[in-house]
Amino acid sequence: MGRLASAYGQAVAAHRQAAQRLARARRALAEAVASAAPDTADLVAGLERLGATLTGPGADGGHPAAGPVPVRIGAASTLSDGGFPVLVPLGAGHHLLVDRDARDARVGALLRTVILRLLAAAPAGAVRVAGIDPATLGATFLPLRSLVDAGVLATAATTDAEIAALLDDAERHARTDRAAGGPEPELLLLVVASVPGARELARLTALTHAGAAAPVCVLLAGLSPGGERAAPRATALRLNERYALLGDPPGFTFSGDGRGLAAPVQLDGEPQPGTAAGLARQLGPAARRDDAVGFAELLPARRWAESAAAGLRTVVGRAGRDPVTLAFDDATPHWLVGGRTGAGKTVFLLNVLYGLAARYAPTELRLHLLDFKEGVSFTEFVPTDRDPSWLPHARAVGIESDREYGLAVLRDLRRELHRRAGVFKRHGVTKLADLPADAALPRVVAVVDEFQVLLAGTDQVARAAVDLLEELARKGRSYGLHLVLASQSATGVESLYGRAEAIFGQFPLRVALPGGGGVLDPLNDAASRLAVGSAVVNTAGGATGADTVVRFPDPHADAAALATARHELWQARPAGSPPPAVFRGYAGAYPQDSPAFAALRPVDGSPAALVGRVVDVDGTAAGFTLDPVPGRHLAVVGTDPTGAEVLWAAVSGLARQHAPGGARFLLAALTAEPVADELTEALTAAGHPVERLDAAGLRDRLADLAGSPPPDAGSVRTYLVVFGMEAAAGTLDRPDADSFRSGREDLRTVLRDGPARGVHLLGWWRGLRPLADDLGGAHQRDDIACLVALNVPGADLGLHLGAHDLDWRPRPNRALLVDRHDQRTELIVPFVRPGHERDEER
Repeated sequence: MGRLASAYGQAVAAHRQAAQRLARARRALAEAVASAAPDTADLVAGLERLGATLTGPGADGGHPAAGPVPVRIGAASTLSDGGFPVLVPLGAGHHLLVDRDARDARVGALLRTVILRLLAAAPAGAVRVAGIDPATLGATFLPLRSLVDAGVLATAATTDAEIAALLDDAERHARTDRAAGGPEPELLLLVVASVPGARELARLTALTHAGAAAPVCVLLAGLSPGGERAAPRATALRLNERYALLGDPPGFTFSGDGRGLAAPVQLDGEPQPGTAAGLARQLGPAARRDDAVGFAELLPARRWAESAAAGLRTVVGRAGRDPVTLAFDDATPHWLVGGRTGAGKTVFLLNVLYGLAARYAPTELRLHLLDFKEGVSFTEFVPTDRDPSWLPHARAVGIESDREYGLAVLRDLRRELHRRAGVFKRHGVTKLADLPADAALPRVVAVVDEFQVLLAGTDQVARAAVDLLEELARKGRSYGLHLVLASQSATGVESLYGRAEAIFGQFPLRVALPGGGGVLDPLNDAASRLAVGSAVVNTAGGATGADTVVRFPDPHADAAALATARHELWQARPAGSPPPAVFRGYAGAYPQDSPAFAALRPVDGSPAALVGRVVDVDGTAAGFTLDPVPGRHLAVVGTDPTGAEVLWAAVSGLARQHAPGGARFLLAALTAEPVADELTEALTAAGHPVERLDAAGLRDRLADLAGSPPPDAGSVRTYLVVFGMEAAAGTLDRPDADSFRSGREDLRTVLRDGPARGVHLLGWWRGLRPLADDLGGAHQRDDIACLVALNVPGADLGLHLGAHDLDWRPRPNRALLVDRHDQRTELIVPFVRPGHERDEER
């Protein structure tokens, strides 16, 4: 650098001497003194040699962010046949202003030449080039296409939105802090081939006043140099029809009056063919290496060292070389993320979650994670057979979530909101940061991937979800509850009609990935040309002019670093931390995995028939209490073979609530014999008497039970278990030869009086019509108050129950639990036996 500065100073001194000698030569010529010509020739030859030294192959331009680099733009003409190279200093705070824009072919060639020469003079990766060209729509930069492909030159900004976004980036880059003793920041070479609108021009000229501390260099074409807009470190270039006039470089005066170089300048023409391609091959690898963002860059140096009292912050990627930090705080309490399939939406969310979890302890941060697509976005945060670790910050994780599960999570968050409101009132504060240390609360971040699935349609779930989202978005800011809604598209969601602005207006931070421009303002097309692995971050609700293009890594590309981060967080979890409540929408529910089922013991009171797990945050066991009230029987309805599994689970749980011999089981296997056989073995092994019945035996036992006297205090409870109740219809229809009573009449008597006598029926009907026939009509439907509906159409079920607004759509691995006495309707995952799929295949 010292050598270059010395050479540049010599060139300036030589030029001054040349000007003086030229003046003397002119005087001498006027006096007819012929001896001046050789001196002038010698001077010109010396200047040529000096210019060749500065611009030749051996010249080292240095780092243009640390100081100006001399770049050749042409040659000055003198009185002799020769001339000398003209160099302008370019670098941080040193700019070039041209009074004509790139529609003049000379200016376009000049800009391309300067770009190539500065890139060639600077170390690889030291210069990043961005262009603005509204007049020719980027045509000025087309000959440099190979540099664009190599990642050295950005695609030219041509629209108002693109120019505003680029200026946002340039202004942030101009504020880059230079770390003491650290590497020089990259120089942003901002090449303006044609002047944009007045507002953007004002921002551009402000950049030229930023000074040498800002690593930005502006080549501004189409602005007349001089006047109030003149930059203190800008070299001015004026063109006429034949040549250019060069203004004095910053810090030096070539002319006596300070107006510039006295000699006219012939600008260099187009670069040699292949120069751009050659530079692209040389600089491309360095540019791509510099462009790559590593997962480790997103993580802090020390784990759990930050406080969440004033908000949450995490690095999400880089804009140029600068890390981009986003926050959950009062200014940006909620985020809206959009991107098409394969755009990297899940990858971006994983980066955010790992970054937050590494910065904040579980006492500072709690996560609720929901995924509504057919994927496994958050599987790595929960324990699995392959990896027992989990993210200690996670409270609830839904994988392939049901809409009802999403609704349950939103309700859980609302309960937390109300609980926090009570805590705030007790301590007389209005902000999370003002709570005393002994009452501190963690911030809550709820991430909902493919949230449009939750809001689809106009049914009860969608309406309730919209109401909850609006309440959470409106109140969450105050109580430290933050939402991240991610989707391929939020348009066309019927339940949001008239409500979208009330909800999304609370989401000032927008992240648009490729194909996700719908989260931005309709006039903002900043995301239209994004590559996978990049996103537009907007902190003004999507409005034009507040965009930052961020590159982010795929954490799975560095599997070792990812696994290390996950296991370090898990191993550092506080003692006694429970794993998250996990809802796997595709997985079956097994009784042995239910804490409630495992806790069943003999009881003195009324036992419970457990039939599955509720679709809620805690995975609550679903069941019915079989007390002496009329109608406390269980009907499982539907042709799905899962009906036999539900019956098996209910009876197995009841057996655990009686001491050996404390209950008797009458078991009629009119279908599903393998399940009934297994159940018989288990009941017998538990010490309970079991009697197997066929259809005729069922008819006889119903008669006995219908005529049995009221039980005494020590009587044994009786459970009549029937697999395929409709198969006995013909037998039950026949009247008894002596009493003239049919089996159905005895059945209805048992249904009505049985619970008071310690008799409960648990049956599987493979259709609603057979069940209605056995009950005897709609007015008798309360005789079986407990019902589990499988693949029964919602309209038919609602008609049977007399509930015309019933919201039920049958689907695999789900059932609807109905308790008419408790006015309870719940979506459940029905219990099944481990390995039941093999029985079905056989």
